[in-house]
Amino acid sequence: MKVLNLQCAHGHGFEGWFASQDAFDTQLADGLIECPMCGDTAITKLLAAPRLNLGSSKPPAEKPAQPVAVDSPEARWMRAVREVMARTEDVGERFADEARKMHYGEAEERGIRGKATPEQAQSLADEGIPVFSLPLPAALKETLQ
Repeated sequence: MKVLNLQCAHGHGFEGWFASQDAFDTQLADGLIECPMCGDTAITKLLAAPRLNLGSSKPPAEKPAQPVAVDSPEARWMRAVREVMARTEDVGERFADEARKMHYGEAEERGIRGKATPEQAQSLADEGIPVFSLPLPAALKETLQ
């Protein structure tokens, strides 16, 4: 199993696990590897230090496990997006209609998310209905294993 440090053209770093170097090369050439943050398929492999097993007869001293703080901008953004997803209802293609119903008092106000065309979003803004775009990474659209 090969564990590679990868990076997209936007600078998002992530880890990929592959059966072999050939498997990585094939998947990369076929455009099957994408950034979990933005979905970009322009991926490069970063340099990594090899792990050498020199056969030391003495096992390494046990060190107490220290929690690793991951607080990169990408990690904070992913936490924020997950929070938005947990606290809102996905209304899908009905987003513009549902937002209007809530704005005009025809439906109970609640947090919603969904899909709207740029024209629909502009029309909502013209009516005084506050909306904003929140692009979701592909990794959050599907169940993670």
